[in-house]
Amino acid sequence: MSELTEYRRGRSVVSAMHVHLVFVTKYRRGVLDDEMLTACEATMRKVCLDFEAELKEFNGEKDHVHLLIDYPPKVSVSGLVNSLKGVSARILRRDFTDRVNRAVMHGQFWSPSYFAASCGGAPLSIIKQYIEQQQRPA
Repeated sequence: MSELTEYRRGRSVVSAMHVHLVFVTKYRRGVLDDEMLTACEATMRKVCLDFEAELKEFNGEKDHVHLLIDYPPKVSVSGLVNSLKGVSARILRRDFTDRVNRAVMHGQFWSPSYFAASCGGAPLSIIKQYIEQQQRPA
């Protein structure tokens, strides 16, 4: 099985849920560097563990980060995002005060918006076709 098709097994559920997230810095300020991205990744890995999720992939540029997260069905994406952004912003502002000008960013590190896309598994067209081909009783 490929890495993205491993299934989580719970007491009453079998799932394979992955989300691709993108967070952008406030006003797209290019404040992130390699050291900050490394700290951000470590922080986000810890937050994911608190949600019984796993950060599968992480990378970023000066003004945004990409995450691929495997998460259980009991977790809401919005709740996970709020914690990821909140905790990482707090840690980055604390540890890199010389690089993050709070006045310019109006006290915020991340933009309030984010990108989220479900991913992994079969393409939607295949799932739709599978459902259409079910033997409906007469």
